[in-house]
Amino acid sequence: MDQTALQWLLFRLTVSPNRSQLFEDESVSLSCEEDDSSAGWTLRRNTTTDTRADCGADWGEQPAGSSCKINYIFTWDSGVYWCESREGSTSSIINITVSGGSVILQSPVLPVMEGHDVTLHCQTKSPPSKLPADFYKDGSLIRTEPTGHMTIHHVTKSDEGLYKCNISSHGESPPSWISVTVKEGEV
Repeated sequence: MDQTALQWLLFRLTVSPNRSQLFEDESVSLSCEEDDSSAGWTLRRNTTTDTRADCGADWGEQPAGSSCKINYIFTWDSGVYWCESREGSTSSIINITVSGGSVILQSPVLPVMEGHDVTLHCQTKSPPSKLPADFYKDGSLIRTEPTGHMTIHHVTKSDEGLYKCNISSHGESPPSWISVTVKEGEV
């Protein structure tokens, strides 16, 4: 097993709610999960206002040793988040986009394994509803879904790209990059 795969097993960053886009004023919790609880970790982020900023010191609050909470998230909290050990090992990086608009695209936070299904949800801020939505990949319309949900079956590397959605009466979501992980032993 290579060093990168080993680091991913030791450290894992989880986000609740489990999505890469959030509405402004929502709350979000981030947790570093590790196999060796004695190793210690720091949750860091890079945003337009912060570089390698630590949770608790520069942003967010730590209600418990293993988590970090942002009670009211704002657009300037958009950026990349990761866990880092004292030894310098890092978890996977999670990209979080905070929208000041009225539509977000709910998509996986972590890469999707090749061959699995992935469902994208086009969500309005209020009221939550299942409205018809147009889904785009890399700027081109894929299809319109009457309930605002689109499932991509048996994803391949060709499904990787920049996705967004649009609900005509509410607006367009920010774009989100969806990564596809190739199964071990394949190229």
